[in-house]
Amino acid sequence: MLVTAGPTHEPIDPVRVIANRSSGRQGFAIAAAAAEAGARVTLVAGPVALEAPPHVHRIDVETAEQMANAVFAALPADVAIFVAAVADWHVEPSPTKLKKGEGPPKLKFLPTRDILAELGASERRPPLLIGFAAETERVVEQAVAKQIAKRADWIVANDVSGDVMGGHRNRVHLVTADGVEDWPEASKEEVARRLIERVAQVLS
Repeated sequence: MLVTAGPTHEPIDPVRVIANRSSGRQGFAIAAAAAEAGARVTLVAGPVALEAPPHVHRIDVETAEQMANAVFAALPADVAIFVAAVADWHVEPSPTKLKKGEGPPKLKFLPTRDILAELGASERRPPLLIGFAAETERVVEQAVAKQIAKRADWIVANDVSGDVMGGHRNRVHLVTADGVEDWPEASKEEVARRLIERVAQVLS
């Protein structure tokens, strides 16, 4: 099983980055639950302040490009669960610190690699491909669209307009080919165990 977790940091200069508020807790909980269930787990983690779960092979990365490369290097896998909140944009970083006195920098934003979509279209696609959709509005609607666009089997959607990205609890909707399941709010560990139970059912 391959799991991604945490944010990515896209450098602007040697001291500044483009980032987001992902704590990595949900992805780490999923990796831990998978290992407890007997899976051989590779966890590709962005910059987070978390210890690797027991019996999990952890690969630390910083940028979206590094995460994409680590994901494809970790294949093949039976299951891939992309929980990481990968930054959507990056810039060509300045080799020196940008100075405030020089005025606002003119940054040219470029899209980062879409890891889920790349793998969804790849011949190396795992038999079960699961993505996460962190949304602040029309959560289920956008998750259904993402499942189709990324060629994922499942999308786990959650509303991150509150403190989900930094908190310890989550309320998700599981989008599959059979429809949408609304799961009750629970700890991220409980969400992880429930998801891994569903994965085990499919694999068996």
